[in-house]
Amino acid sequence: MAIELFNNGKHACLMFNDLVDGEKSDAVQANQFLIVSDGEGTLIDPAGNITYNALLLAMNKYFPHKNLKYILASHQDPDIVASLNKWLFGTDAQVYVSRLWERFVPHFTTQDRSVNRLVGIPDKGTVLTLRDTRVFILPAHFLHSEGNFHFYDEKARVLFSGDMGASLVHHSLVEKPITGAAEFKSHIRTMDAFHRRYMVSNKACRLWANMARQLNMDFLVPQHGRYFKGKEAIGAFLDWIEQLQCGIDLFSQDDYRIPA
Repeated sequence: MAIELFNNGKHACLMFNDLVDGEKSDAVQANQFLIVSDGEGTLIDPAGNITYNALLLAMNKYFPHKNLKYILASHQDPDIVASLNKWLFGTDAQVYVSRLWERFVPHFTTQDRSVNRLVGIPDKGTVLTLRDTRVFILPAHFLHSEGNFHFYDEKARVLFSGDMGASLVHHSLVEKPITGAAEFKSHIRTMDAFHRRYMVSNKACRLWANMARQLNMDFLVPQHGRYFKGKEAIGAFLDWIEQLQCGIDLFSQDDYRIPA
């Protein structure tokens, strides 16, 4: 079942959170997203093959997949875009991915299916028009991928933040947003280890947080786990992440030794 993050009758942001059952699969839980704006559609981080059929059925209840205008990939990982071959076959959508990965993601496809379908996003990002809104493609490099982007729906005030803000929780909790600072504090334990290892450095986190604070956000929605709703919860997350020591900040020579 889709979670409606925003819906005013003409414009909707939908989150699909339950298409991978963590109790029946070894795969990490992942959220997928659909923006529908007055007859045009954008699919964000469509995930891998184990999700494809369920996502296709779920999204077609809201929007015909063949009418997708864009498919946006925050980065190149299998849980982001391993199903690319099927989406290229089933739609006419243009696929946007970092120009760093533009020649790598075709390895997920067959029969030159990606030719003239991939658009390489420049490092500084870009802005796409989707009927009566704009979707900002925002730099999020090294969080965690070298070429990484987040997506902001201007009308719905939703930031789709990829692995930034991800949490490892039971699938039954994913649909419940974090709404306040106190709740966020107890939620940190589900995010801490993931961010300390997958985010490259505190510098990257700080630069990203400075950019994110300039957005008028009602929702910050990561690709894994629970999402953040409201200024208080989003502010608490930004305060936390900009202080986090992570990635190479935590490594020393002891982590680079020849195994005994």
